[in-house]
Amino acid sequence: MTDSALDAFEQHRPALFGVAYRMLGSVADAEDVIQDTWLKWSSADFGHVGQPRAYLTRMVTNLCLNRLASAMAQRESYIGPWLPEPLVTAERDAGSDVELAEDVSLAMLVVLETLSPLERAVFVLKEVFGFSFGEIAGMLDRSEPAVRQVGRRARSHVQARRPRYDAPADTRRRVTDEFLAACVGGDLNRMMELLAPDVTAWTDGGGKIRAALRPLHGADKVARWLLGVLRRPLPDVGVHSVLVNGEPGLLVTSGGAPDDVIVADLDPDNRIAAIRLIRNPDKLRHIARQ
Repeated sequence: MTDSALDAFEQHRPALFGVAYRMLGSVADAEDVIQDTWLKWSSADFGHVGQPRAYLTRMVTNLCLNRLASAMAQRESYIGPWLPEPLVTAERDAGSDVELAEDVSLAMLVVLETLSPLERAVFVLKEVFGFSFGEIAGMLDRSEPAVRQVGRRARSHVQARRPRYDAPADTRRRVTDEFLAACVGGDLNRMMELLAPDVTAWTDGGGKIRAALRPLHGADKVARWLLGVLRRPLPDVGVHSVLVNGEPGLLVTSGGAPDDVIVADLDPDNRIAAIRLIRNPDKLRHIARQ
């Protein structure tokens, strides 16, 4: 392994992680894929690689496609709603991690889960990372017309399912903090004011910790359930304003360890239309390592 090959890998590592994370929705799995890619890359004949970015991306994409088959089977037997593993950063470090933009929000990752593995690969490579259909066809060993058709279908599905409204970050932060204060203070009336009447909440505990086994619908049901969860006694509880996949969110800790990650989407009236609460300790382990 030459220094040039090592430098090339390190140069493209953030983007490679971005591909793997968007493909898999799991920080741990994405890190495993990057490690496997490094092992393959370190034994490759670097002198014959004309375009390291495309070569490495092809390796990552195919490793992800191999993993997605088993991952989808595991998610069919998952206990309760499945949510992606969150990327959590301090708000002051907004630019220090993988490119955190709208296309990697939790809401977008949930939408990507509705695509087939092939559709997901083509969408991520084309719409997020800007590869041409010809380049993607070479990566996937498929014809360019076939890849183009998959790309159109994937884009249509995503556009039909993606959130219609993107609230400004400062508004989202204000409403999220106000809602948390109402939860902690037990102010049910204020919670109801901040929730849209048709709000939906997804809580991911993975069968390992208390969480609703089905999505919760309606302001009253969502408010009362969250009130019970967020007001429960915790040792040395801490609440931190963070970025969750680049969007304002909350990290609740107990004894210094992550307990909950919460992110909310707003409607055009700036009421909370959707809440995603991740409690599965396996999905918060990487936050503890940070």
